[in-house]
Amino acid sequence: MNMNEGVSGGGLTHLDEAGKARMVDVTGKPDTAREARARCRIAMAPETLAMAERGEGPKGDVFGVARVAAVMAAKNASCLIPMCHPIPITGVDVAFKTDTAAGTVDVQVTVRTFGKTGAEMEALTGACVAALTIYDMCKAVDRSMVIGDVRLVRKSGGKSGEFVREGEDPWEE
Repeated sequence: MNMNEGVSGGGLTHLDEAGKARMVDVTGKPDTAREARARCRIAMAPETLAMAERGEGPKGDVFGVARVAAVMAAKNASCLIPMCHPIPITGVDVAFKTDTAAGTVDVQVTVRTFGKTGAEMEALTGACVAALTIYDMCKAVDRSMVIGDVRLVRKSGGKSGEFVREGEDPWEE
């Protein structure tokens, strides 16, 4: 496979003809409503999660701070990811699903925009930073936490249309 031939054969849009990285020009694309939802998971000791759920974390309200961090991260994705366009975010929703017995928190971030390019990177960045914030808020009592399973769950809008990851739990905000 050619280095800039994509999985679907359409090519990697962030590479020029010579294979060098570039920012895609979206000038001619139409503005459309777009939405992306991403998730990740952080695993910890069940006792750590129970403490966080009670609001007794050593640094305060674990989930409140992580929610704000997710919004801030989504709004700043283009500052962190070199080829990511800054987009006009019109909404960000953050949700957490906990399983105290298993010691897991599933983080879900949904980003909405109306523009020329999607919100996948913003949703993914928001979910990751929320999990990192949970780690930061709880690390004084549990340094064995593991963050993983980062994925795009759903996206809509734009030329490529709808994507829904098969096998995902349909939980909402």
